[in-house]
Amino acid sequence: MQRIIKTNSNNGFVWIDVLNPTENDLKLLAEAYHFHPSALQDVLQPDHLPKAEQFDDLEFIICRYYDTDAEKDADSITKISRKLAIFYRKDLVLTIHRKESPTYEGLIQKYSANEQLNAFEITCKIVKAVLSTYESPSIKLDAEIDFYESRIFLKKRIPDLLKNLYAIKRKVYLVRKISNLTEEIVQHLSPIAQSQKSRPVFQDLKDYYLKVDTMVESNHEDINNLMNIYLSISSQRNNEVMRTLTVFTAFFLPTTFIVGLYGMNFEHMPELKHPAGYPAVIGLMILVTIVIYLWFKRKGWM
Repeated sequence: MQRIIKTNSNNGFVWIDVLNPTENDLKLLAEAYHFHPSALQDVLQPDHLPKAEQFDDLEFIICRYYDTDAEKDADSITKISRKLAIFYRKDLVLTIHRKESPTYEGLIQKYSANEQLNAFEITCKIVKAVLSTYESPSIKLDAEIDFYESRIFLKKRIPDLLKNLYAIKRKVYLVRKISNLTEEIVQHLSPIAQSQKSRPVFQDLKDYYLKVDTMVESNHEDINNLMNIYLSISSQRNNEVMRTLTVFTAFFLPTTFIVGLYGMNFEHMPELKHPAGYPAVIGLMILVTIVIYLWFKRKGWM
């Protein structure tokens, strides 16, 4: 589906949006607006990462916006995001995407009647709208990290805790990767902003990118720290269990040795026929136990 949002007669440029085009539709668009063949190939790839390129006087940008319908356990870039291709020059803004986005539709409604923005400024607004789709997921991920952090420090048991932490870490990693790649787009647009005298609109985009990127980086650091803390606490618990078992072993090992020694049933052994032999051995085991207890207590292990 193709729709014209702005016409050349009113705004000095044409803004066209193409939804879910066929390969033949893209070839017709390439012929009409003189797209480079490699750009057309990139448009056809659904898993293409964000990037920005220049072909003569045409700027080609690929963004990825967060998919609100993504599954909770989505673990790849193609599962959590959708591609939006942008072709820009002074007289043209052309966007191509496979799925409707409420954020992008809201942008169209907001700026379709605006006659003050030029084609470059509209492009900046589109990239900013794409970035805005990651703000809500980042806030949600931050809340999930805080939730698990409090449970870990309160030592509350949660089923599949490590699995859930890894799922959050994976999603944070994917969002961070998209954010880092989107920085290339922002840097690519910087010299164009100077030449187009559209610095305020570009600066707004740049500031918003820094805001989103800061949130994403914060989530990345928080989940890594939380994973390390969880593993440290788990290791500490294992050490405490091993220490407890070691203490019990230390108590019973000498007494077990004594019992085993006198259980060998040899005919001639000291104290076997002595009237006080049995009480003496019991007393020896108690004495050894007391000595071990006092030694552990002195070392601070009890």
